[in-house]
Amino acid sequence: MSTFQAPKGTYDLIPPRSAKFLAVREAIATPLRNSGYGYVETPGFENVELFARGVGESTDIVTKEMYAFETKGGDKLALRPEGTASVLRAALEANLHRQGNLPVKLWYSGSYYRYENPQAGRYRHFSQVGAEAIGAEDPALDAELIILADQAYRSLGLSDFRVLLNSLGDRECRPVYRAALQDFLGGLDLDEDTLRRAEINPLRVLDDKRESVQKQLTGAPLLRDYLCDACKAYHEEVRELITAAGVAFEDDPKLVRGLDYYTRTTFEFVHDGLGSQSAVGGGGRYDGLSEMIGGPALPSVGWALGVDRTVLALEAEGVELDIPSSTSVYAVPLGEEARRVLFAKVTELRRGGIAADFSYGGKGLKGAMKNANRSGARYAIVAGERDLAEGVVQLKDMESGEQTAVGVNEIVAELESRLG
Repeated sequence: MSTFQAPKGTYDLIPPRSAKFLAVREAIATPLRNSGYGYVETPGFENVELFARGVGESTDIVTKEMYAFETKGGDKLALRPEGTASVLRAALEANLHRQGNLPVKLWYSGSYYRYENPQAGRYRHFSQVGAEAIGAEDPALDAELIILADQAYRSLGLSDFRVLLNSLGDRECRPVYRAALQDFLGGLDLDEDTLRRAEINPLRVLDDKRESVQKQLTGAPLLRDYLCDACKAYHEEVRELITAAGVAFEDDPKLVRGLDYYTRTTFEFVHDGLGSQSAVGGGGRYDGLSEMIGGPALPSVGWALGVDRTVLALEAEGVELDIPSSTSVYAVPLGEEARRVLFAKVTELRRGGIAADFSYGGKGLKGAMKNANRSGARYAIVAGERDLAEGVVQLKDMESGEQTAVGVNEIVAELESRLG
C-alpha cells in the first residue's frame, strides 16, 4: 500500500478499464472529425475572470465550486471548471474568426475541476469531450451538434438516453420573462442565498435541485410563453431538423442548465440508469459570450459530453464495448540467444505496425506463457536454443492452440500475412 492516495473526489484510470474511457472518447470524437471540427487544446488553468464573466457570477460553479488560487507573481487563476469559455478565448486570441471561414468548428478533450461533494457520477476531477461552432447563427448548426452527440452515443450501443430541449430566448424577449419570473419568485418562501441568486439571474432558480424549492416553482411562468417571434421560429426550425434526422427529443420548458451564457437553444442528454446524476452531457447556444469576455459579437453553439458519465451509462445498460487487444503478438525467449533474436523480431514487428510485446525478466516457459495469455495476444512466438539451431521459431495460435515451426527470417512476413 502506497503512502499516498488519489485526492478525494478524483480517480485514476488504469488498465483494463482505462481502455473503455479511450474508446468512449474516440467514439465521441469520430463524428466531429467527420463533420469539419478541428482539435483544440487549452491550458488546465485560466485567468479566474474568464470564468467569472463567462460562466456567471451567480452560478454555483463560480461561487462554490471553482478551484481558484493566486500565483507567486500575483496572477489570479482557476483550474478550468468547463471548456467553452477556454476554447472561445483560444479562438479569439488566435484570431480564428478573422480567417474568413465561419463558423470556426472545434472539438476538444480534457480534464475539468470542480469542488463538489463526491458521489457516483460526480467527481472533483472529471473528463469531457466537447465541441464548439463559433461565429454563425443558424438553426442547422444547433441541430448538427445535437445529431452528432446522438450519433456518438448510439455508436457506443447506448439506447436508454433521452434528449431534453428548450429555448432560453434572446436579448429581446428574455428581459420581459426575467421580470415576470422575478415577480413570481419574490412571492415565494426562499432563503437569502436563493433570493440573491434570483436578483442576479432568476433563471438559475429554476435549476435548483432542492425539493423544497421545486415544490414552490409549480405555476412559475415559462419562458416558452414569452419567446419573441424570431426565437419561436428559430426554435421550431431546430426541432424540425432534428426530427427529420430521426433524433427523438422531449420539450422541457424548465431546462436552463447551470451556466449563465446560454441563449436560445439549450439541450441536455440524460440517462435514467444513473440515478440523481442523470445528465451525461449537454450544451446550447451562447450568442453573447464572446462579447462578455471582450471579443466581437460571435453567435456560437456547443456541447460537452461527460466521459465518466457515459462509461457509467454503458455499465448501467450492460453494454460491452468491442475493444481490441492491445497486444497481437507475444514473444517468449528461452535462453540468451533467443532473447537477442526475438527482441529484434519484436522491434521489427512494431515498426511494421503490429502490436507486439516481449517476456521480460527471464521467466521460464510456464510463467512466460501465462503472461502471453494475460496479454490477450493472438499469437505467441517461442524459441529456444534447439529452435534457433534449426533456424526456426515456434508460432503458436493462442485461440486454437495450434503450433507450427516458421523460419526465423520468415516469421515477420508470416505474422503480417496472418494479421492482415
